[in-house]
Amino acid sequence: MRLLLIRHGQTPSNLVRALDTAVPGPGLTGLGAQQAQALVGALEDEPLGAVFASTQLRARLTAAPLAAARGLEVAVRDGLREIAAGRLEMCADEASILEYHGIFDGWLRGRLDACVDGGEDGHRAYARFNAVVEEAEYLADGIPAVAMVSHAAMIRAWCGHHALNVDADFIAGRILSNTGIVALEGSSARGWTVETWEGERIE
Repeated sequence: MRLLLIRHGQTPSNLVRALDTAVPGPGLTGLGAQQAQALVGALEDEPLGAVFASTQLRARLTAAPLAAARGLEVAVRDGLREIAAGRLEMCADEASILEYHGIFDGWLRGRLDACVDGGEDGHRAYARFNAVVEEAEYLADGIPAVAMVSHAAMIRAWCGHHALNVDADFIAGRILSNTGIVALEGSSARGWTVETWEGERIE
């Protein structure tokens, strides 16, 4: 299956770099809405059979134009939401941001029990995301590609743990811009391979 993991469009919290992970969270800025609309053209050659989004408002708003253009309903799933920031929720200072990102970097290095106080560990985060991926695979009989609108940390953490051709050091050196797309091929049974990361081909 071809899996397109898409970060949501820009939000007010992105502008101040706040760790905003609660549900439902903010909507999109004006630019974010434009970015969401631009996905329709950016993915016009992708044979999408389903569009999923997290329960967070910004993901649902980002997915809506793409789904509408394909005559699809957005499948909203809690499993695609952002990694919970716990006691760091809405913090925007550098130390908090480094601590938050350090948690999922630890997951990629085998420390799946790591979590922020009030947050979630890698076991729980991966299990909920995997459940949605497996649902998409089950529904994907005859569907060439599936799009999932999720969140930067969750997408980076999931790819770093599940893709066969990227690792913790790769993820540490890659950001994911608003409406950035990671394209993967494979399956949960065989494993996943990142084909492109924001348009860059990955070997």
